[in-house]
Amino acid sequence: MDQAMGHLFSAALRTAAHYRIADHLAEGPRTAEQLAVATDTHAPHLRRVLRYLAARGIFREDASGAYQLTPAARPLRTDVPDSLHPAVMLITDELLLRTSALMPETVREGGAAFERVFGTPFFAHLGSDPDRRQLFDSGMSALSGPVDEAVVAAYPFPETGTVVDVGGGRGGLLRAALRRHPQLTGVLFDQPPPLAHHLLDGDELKGRWRTEEGDFFASVPEGGDVYVLKHVLHDWPDEDCRRILRTCRGAMVRGSRLLIVDCVLAPGNAPHFGKTMDVAMMALLDGQERTAEEFATLLSAGGFRLTRVLPTAAFPSIVEAVAD
Repeated sequence: MDQAMGHLFSAALRTAAHYRIADHLAEGPRTAEQLAVATDTHAPHLRRVLRYLAARGIFREDASGAYQLTPAARPLRTDVPDSLHPAVMLITDELLLRTSALMPETVREGGAAFERVFGTPFFAHLGSDPDRRQLFDSGMSALSGPVDEAVVAAYPFPETGTVVDVGGGRGGLLRAALRRHPQLTGVLFDQPPPLAHHLLDGDELKGRWRTEEGDFFASVPEGGDVYVLKHVLHDWPDEDCRRILRTCRGAMVRGSRLLIVDCVLAPGNAPHFGKTMDVAMMALLDGQERTAEEFATLLSAGGFRLTRVLPTAAFPSIVEAVAD
């Protein structure tokens, strides 16, 4: 029954993030009454939400009735480098909540639930709503932060050459790769909204990158040594993925490599965040997470050969491929 009521935990977590409770606790424990004054909320109700979250390890109530941060609550702060606050606000937004509520219909009929709820495909909806686009871009950037560092630590990027980050959002992965390999250059390729808030400014990267706007279904920048698709293919069904892969293949030169950074699902019943992501992709986008065998089949149809799959310290793996 506790698992069946999991939507209440998401709502409580969103409430804490919305009122920035973790920020208010950064300087020390505070009671629910003190927090209510600081957040202009109803103290008895706030205390009940905090008590519920504390039972799940988010915050802790001490003997005096004051609440304090826990390691699990720290990423809810907005002022820490590894903040997950934007990601929590995205994941608990009605974009996902209303969509997941239609899962029975999605399983019966196929396709993405999002379009049934909102009347338009997910990315088209974001294109018509700048605030939601900002929510999505900031949330994905926060969710990707730990992934970016894990990927560049796990993969032997070349010391020189050009990395083309296809659909790279704000460029967190490209920034991490360029920082770790000072002779590399990079191209951040995406649509205008995320590029407008890219993360590549700074003296240490000066002169080593450029941004380029475009549609990866039509073309991608040519001549790169490493092409990266991070959290791109899981957004799309197989036929669209084949189109993206063929576009990348047409831009690549002999010897260049393709890296797909996505969850790689293992057989069996072991828990994996990728299985959660897979159901989310089904509801939002008619996309999916894939097994290594499914990636190999997809890559072969796109003109590639899978060479290896590397795990990372985060939830996705790195699927490396070369032009066939």
